[in-house]
Amino acid sequence: MATSQEYRLGEFTFPRGWFMIATSEEVNSHKPLALRFFGKDFALYRGQETGRIVLLDAYCPHMKTHLAARNDTSYVIIDGHGTNIEGDSIRCPYHAWRFGPDGQCDDIPYHEGPIPKTACVKSWPVLESLGAIWIWHDPEGGEPEWSAPALEEWDQSSWVRWEFDDLGTLNQHPQEVIDNICDYGHLGPIHGSTVERYENEFNGHLATQRQCGPHRTLVDEHGGQPILHTITTYHGPGVLISNMTGMHDAILMITHTPIEDGSIKVWHALLVKSPGGNSEVNTQDVIAARQFQQASLHAFMQDFEVWMNKAPCLNGLFIPSDGPFMKARIWYKQFYNPRDRSREFTEQTDGVYVPKGAVPYSQ
Repeated sequence: MATSQEYRLGEFTFPRGWFMIATSEEVNSHKPLALRFFGKDFALYRGQETGRIVLLDAYCPHMKTHLAARNDTSYVIIDGHGTNIEGDSIRCPYHAWRFGPDGQCDDIPYHEGPIPKTACVKSWPVLESLGAIWIWHDPEGGEPEWSAPALEEWDQSSWVRWEFDDLGTLNQHPQEVIDNICDYGHLGPIHGSTVERYENEFNGHLATQRQCGPHRTLVDEHGGQPILHTITTYHGPGVLISNMTGMHDAILMITHTPIEDGSIKVWHALLVKSPGGNSEVNTQDVIAARQFQQASLHAFMQDFEVWMNKAPCLNGLFIPSDGPFMKARIWYKQFYNPRDRSREFTEQTDGVYVPKGAVPYSQ
């Protein structure tokens, strides 16, 4: 594993942006969920009173007990019918201090008098969208600069909603994954693509790849090779969304979130328009969509397997036919530096780039 400092990314160890931290299904539980991201431990839960999603720093300020670690023996848990979630609040299993969704302690059962204002844990900005839980992470503590991931197709009856593929921990710095957005040269050797047109565009916090051509991994049932068009965009540093047309109309989402400085957690998902052309999806549509998601996952694993076994690319031997690697790396730096420096990086990268020898997609 290499670190953000070794990649010379900027002032911050972890980037600014929206990041996925769990699936909605994982918090559809009576118990809190212990998480670790950005080198920190968190307690995530769904409030029993309103169903709101709450994310707190994990450790009670009293004696540093983890609020969400597994505990089946404390009478806080036993008397709570198997949980320490109480309404939209959570109790520490050690001394039963209770913390509201704002992180402030609002009850100490054995204490009389005012509760110290320092009896609090940090509450983080989170929301639920697309079957996932998202955090806005900002080393400067600022408000979100762009909207959280959302898709209008998610609520349309003609689309089969995804089920997340949890790929676990990848022991690589996210820089290695971000490089993929501009890697023109790998499409043939890894994915079996015959690229007919290709380009990259950088625009503020967005980094886009447009390409089309036959694809040996995403084939139809007769072994044919439909022309696959993908318009793939990083919305900030951790959320990739790709609109795909070819065998089926689909929307791919791949998310990665830093765990430690040099490791990430990765999810894959695919939203598929009714393969049968139905206005409301049926069982056959769901089966076909799940099969197509497996093919999409296989295509992604062709990248993932390489990342699992490579050394850090700190100083790549890039050539003009590879794709605009250095532009993408400069673009990525905006998220590792104070937001008032963003233009310093985007002014160097905003625009459309075509690798040497490639035909522009937008011709």
